[in-house]
Amino acid sequence: MMQYLDGLQIKKTWAIKMDDASSGFSSGYFWGNNYWMGSMALCRSIYKHDENHHYRKQSSNVGLTFINGNTAHVQMKHENPPFLPRFSVLRVILSEVDIAPNPRTIHVGVCLPTSCEKDDIIKIADSARDSNETKFIKLDDVRIPNADGFTLWKDSTFITMLTVTLVVGIFIVWGTAYDILLRKKAKQRRQAKSYSKDLHSDSSGLNCTTYDLTSAITDKSKSNCVGIGIPSGINNNNSDENLAAEPSTVDEDKLPIYEELLLSFSLVTNFKAICDREVGSDTISCIHGIRAFSMVWIILGHTCIIAFKYSNNMELRKVVEQGFFFQTITNGAFSVDTFFFISGFLVSFIYFRSNAKGNLDKLSKGVNEFTSGAMHFGGLVCYRFIRLTAPYIYTMGLVTVTMKYFASNSVFEPPTHDHINCPKYWWRNVLYINTLFPVQDMCMLWSWYLANDTQFYIIGAIILIIAIKHFKFAATTLTVFLLSAWITTGVIAYRNNHIPNTDDPLALFDKIYDKPWTRIGPYLVGMVVGWILFKTNCKIKFTKAQLVTGWTFSIGTLLYLLYGLFKVELSKFSAAAYSSLSHSAWAMALAWIVIACSTGHGGVLNKFLSATCLYPFSRVTYCAYLVHPIIIRAFALINDAPIHMGVNSVMTIFMGQTVASYLLSFIVSLAFEAPVVTMLKILVPNKKSNIIYKDTAS
Repeated sequence: MMQYLDGLQIKKTWAIKMDDASSGFSSGYFWGNNYWMGSMALCRSIYKHDENHHYRKQSSNVGLTFINGNTAHVQMKHENPPFLPRFSVLRVILSEVDIAPNPRTIHVGVCLPTSCEKDDIIKIADSARDSNETKFIKLDDVRIPNADGFTLWKDSTFITMLTVTLVVGIFIVWGTAYDILLRKKAKQRRQAKSYSKDLHSDSSGLNCTTYDLTSAITDKSKSNCVGIGIPSGINNNNSDENLAAEPSTVDEDKLPIYEELLLSFSLVTNFKAICDREVGSDTISCIHGIRAFSMVWIILGHTCIIAFKYSNNMELRKVVEQGFFFQTITNGAFSVDTFFFISGFLVSFIYFRSNAKGNLDKLSKGVNEFTSGAMHFGGLVCYRFIRLTAPYIYTMGLVTVTMKYFASNSVFEPPTHDHINCPKYWWRNVLYINTLFPVQDMCMLWSWYLANDTQFYIIGAIILIIAIKHFKFAATTLTVFLLSAWITTGVIAYRNNHIPNTDDPLALFDKIYDKPWTRIGPYLVGMVVGWILFKTNCKIKFTKAQLVTGWTFSIGTLLYLLYGLFKVELSKFSAAAYSSLSHSAWAMALAWIVIACSTGHGGVLNKFLSATCLYPFSRVTYCAYLVHPIIIRAFALINDAPIHMGVNSVMTIFMGQTVASYLLSFIVSLAFEAPVVTMLKILVPNKKSNIIYKDTAS
């Protein structure tokens, strides 16, 4: 430190740079600037590891000066300091003073010699405080990036993730190459045969659809080829319809099962399946659009939450929150209710249809009702667990590794303690019970949705299995669950004096926001809508008056829930009632849109939501939900300066993070989601699979 101070006294270049890399009192204090960070990048660049470092050529550093109003380049001679500089961040609490009555936590960056350890920095800070008689300043903690010497290559989680990635990568390359080879051979065979022989071969009935087993369930004409006891697509809000692979026909004998499993990793087949512009007959096409836009809404909300946390003008949030259209972001929690609604709808609709076609009897033929129900339940839960968990665990590994890295190397404190919680409590996530524990112990905070959706799925599966033989009892049970959820949510909100339009939407996260008993309403509403569309076979006639009433109710409800509380003060009882019923009301408004679109009354909106360009984004929604917070956090934590928020900057960040999130989601889906779905369809009971190839260009 004496060398540093002496260097400042005699105006050494390296000392001036260290002082420049350190922060001082920064502007924007009253605009919410709590990050007086300086520059870690500058601090680390001062010492250059080079044998000829002491007197480099003048071109090594370039400065700027102004001559007659014009900018000119000035060459600066580089000098290494007599020690290695290291960047540290002091977390300082400013106590109450007259001009700032509320305590503030300020992060101050300093560039000091590496020999200064944490205790030394605390002593220096205390000494500076005593000498300046600034008693209102209290040093809370010191953060030294990479002081623990963390490296990825010594981290067991990173090594495991790298190994898994390499192994899966090998299978992808192998499976893709073999896929291309078989397609090439099939094309050559087709070219060698006459058109009549092709017709005879196609009509022989010996060859069946292989990859897209969903089509075997949804199309009776193909049901003789594939027998499956677990109906496809009823595992979550992200139906695996068209995720497995494209249907095709074969010219030769079927392939061994191990070759089928290898081909499930083919990038060619999986990418075409994700981007397929067709949907199965049991798919309501407008669901794709609703799901895709809801995912974008979620990314927007999470972008704003993280960006404001690491901004140097956090008071701007209090200003923009008063704006009318910002309520779209404030009420972003309804986007998750959309997912719950879609999930319940798909489970109910496809289950009833699959049962009507007799596909559910193949697992339980010849057994009693209880055993049959238990087998159906076990099959459904196991299918969903395997189908969701592979990309989930991989993403959990990515979160653990990235958050360990940022917790060690970033100048900012991580938003959550995933680097601690994930290694300790990962099993809660794998069992989908993490919402039953305190939020501060949660790994992947956004995974609360997956836990709730899985718990709802278990409840829904039981209700659906009972409904096949005891419909009235199942309907009564569903109604009891729905009423119980409304009452429970209202009581919790009332006791905690929760006011939706004034409180932070996440204020009662651990009591209302993430708890299954307060969020199940939209899921149950979706199940009812699924049954209605099954029962009517998507053929409902409405009068003009009914259509006007339905659209008015739907649009009015959606707009009220988004903007109706703007500058409105609710009483304690009204606030509790709103908290209790709003999520289910959102689902009911969506119910009309789905019913209208699926019965031919959707008009332009149905065409918009059913646009084929949205299908690929809808099919990777599950992976996009898993990975998008990684992208958002990385953007904030990788910098050494806070973000300056504004409408333009937020929208630019949001669009970039949306694109990056979907790119990563496509990769994870191709590597882990689609192969697992295909392998499940190969290995499920009663499946007699034939891997088939044809000239896809024909």
